[in-house]
Amino acid sequence: MLKTIVKISNVTNLSDARYCAGMGAEMLGFSIDESAESYVDLKKFNDIRSWIAGVQIVAETELTEASLLLEKLESYQPNAIQISNAELLPWLKSETAKPLILKVEADQDADTIEEILIKNAPYVTYFLLESSSDTPLSGDWPDFLTTLSARFSILLGFGITTENAPFLLDDVNIAGIALRGGEEIRPGYKEFGDLMDILEALEEE
Repeated sequence: MLKTIVKISNVTNLSDARYCAGMGAEMLGFSIDESAESYVDLKKFNDIRSWIAGVQIVAETELTEASLLLEKLESYQPNAIQISNAELLPWLKSETAKPLILKVEADQDADTIEEILIKNAPYVTYFLLESSSDTPLSGDWPDFLTTLSARFSILLGFGITTENAPFLLDDVNIAGIALRGGEEIRPGYKEFGDLMDILEALEEE
């Protein structure tokens, strides 16, 4: 068992899926966008899904067109949906009862982030904060995250290390963390590296 909610994003292979599910990750995310580097086609998705149990399957998408997104969701049948385009949230909320996750770029000023969260809080189950530049959790970030976590359900997707994970959970009080899957060396063979280290640091003693 893990001490907190853990989402593994950008899962592309069975090795990641089985290892992370076995470690107790609550959510596994798969990109359903054909243009994405980490795209998982429907056949591969269903093959992986047939091997895992006890986890929430999250469809991850950057799509902005509602009709295309609905078509994809009907094919993949995820347990939850992660989007980046906040404008789709009111429509999605009316179309599905599934949990919704809004991915928010952390590389913008604090006021902008807070405005996005306030505006979209009625629609989402979690906000996923990710940094495209891998911003370290230094400076004002710990205090800002503490403030946000007191008001919103935050999944933190950047700056997590084995050293700061306990602090983030106990003092900052985020709802959970999000880690990224990676490519296999060859089918069935994988170096888990940092992913394994952080998950092991989060195991219940």
